[in-house]
Amino acid sequence: MNVNRQSNENTMQIRLLHDDEALVQSISSEVTSWLPSRPCDYVAVFIGTDRSTGDSLGPLAGTLFSERRPRNMTVYGTLHRPVHATNLDAYIEYIKEEHRNPFIIAIDACLGRSTSIGYITAQKGPLRPGAALNKDLQEVGDIHMTGIVNTSGFMEHAVLQNTRLSIVMDMARGIADIMEQVDDSLARPRRFSAAVVQRLITGKSSVFKQSGLPPV
Repeated sequence: MNVNRQSNENTMQIRLLHDDEALVQSISSEVTSWLPSRPCDYVAVFIGTDRSTGDSLGPLAGTLFSERRPRNMTVYGTLHRPVHATNLDAYIEYIKEEHRNPFIIAIDACLGRSTSIGYITAQKGPLRPGAALNKDLQEVGDIHMTGIVNTSGFMEHAVLQNTRLSIVMDMARGIADIMEQVDDSLARPRRFSAAVVQRLITGKSSVFKQSGLPPV
């Protein structure tokens, strides 16, 4: 167990190194404790693009998680259908139209200090995607999870392009493992879940009714 991991009760945050043996159990348990007791549709939004190694953490984790066929969450953001800066607003609108009482867990890569590379953080509250690149994107998520893939402060676009794929893959697997545990917890009687509560969507969504999901 890594002595550098931390849980901040005041800000509802937990942070562990991606290869900490307690990673999956600790973060999934914390995230599960933050889930609401009210019936809702659980949605996981993995943000990023496969055109940049560092920024591919989200779609890689989304692909790995979706391949495990989660029963209680809807997944958006994979390598084949990424959710990124240019279609994020459209996806958020689509989710609001297609899901009743959506509760969103947002996942994204981020930059930080060199000593923080490899840490995965989960926190209550929305994510500010694109902040490291000074992009003005709308916040998303009731809970968010981030993985620090490289250092910030200088030429962030180049830094993301030159991030090692090995650490991104390792972190993506860890996040997929965490999300799988969270998904499993939703099947337990103490939680309402999208699989137990019938999804009463009133009619077809008026958004993207011609093409389905937002464009890649």
